[in-house]
Amino acid sequence: MCALTVVTTQAVQQSKRSRATSALGSLGVPSEGGPIYELALTHRSFAFEQPEVSANNERLEFLGDAILEAVVTDLIYRDNPDLAEGEMARLRASVVNTHALAHLASDLGLGDHILLGKGEEASGGRSKPSLLANTFEAVVGAVYIDRGIDAVRDALTPLFRERIQHSIARGDRYDAKTALQEVAVREAGDQPRYRVSSSGPDHDKRFTADVYVEERLMGSGTGRSKKEAEYNAAREALDRMEEEYPASSEGGGTDARAS
Repeated sequence: MCALTVVTTQAVQQSKRSRATSALGSLGVPSEGGPIYELALTHRSFAFEQPEVSANNERLEFLGDAILEAVVTDLIYRDNPDLAEGEMARLRASVVNTHALAHLASDLGLGDHILLGKGEEASGGRSKPSLLANTFEAVVGAVYIDRGIDAVRDALTPLFRERIQHSIARGDRYDAKTALQEVAVREAGDQPRYRVSSSGPDHDKRFTADVYVEERLMGSGTGRSKKEAEYNAAREALDRMEEEYPASSEGGGTDARAS
């Protein structure tokens, strides 16, 4: 290996270490780390490949899921006194879901620091949304155990406040389709299915969307685009599902997030 290659490789490795350290620090992990944080970063694929199967981060993920929900809920409640209960639940669902958490984890560089088994590494595990989101939650759980709820809140508030306010600033208080998907999977164990039709001339076309859950028509919506029609159908379906499943408006965790 030539000297330039060695220097380049070292620079890349140092960059990855710095990015990972920055990611962990942003989530409230102290610079000295510790066993609880190593556990939070240990995927089961890595644990199962050890000579003696060791613990993995799934229990911390379970804890972190609940802590994350509580902190984000508190933030939304305090920052947005004008939002009704249903709107708060939907807004939370738009920022606490697999894709949103995975995107945040990716931006922070968290994937660089996850301990993966060889098979998971080879299949691109570091960029898988579900794996990134789960590890994010596990780290939150570890920070809570090690440093307490105040440290978790201090770390998460700047990360989520910006995202929440951005959604509100663009006039979209919540992503209705994402929220519906969360509720439908959690409460009915089924994915929403959209059926869209159109009418009118090409220059003034109108779209109508019907959304079904468990083959039941839950909502309908119209719009000047397919996306707008589906969004409006999802909003109607959310209102109906909140009537049928009262617990859905209270959140209920992110275990069933779409990935």
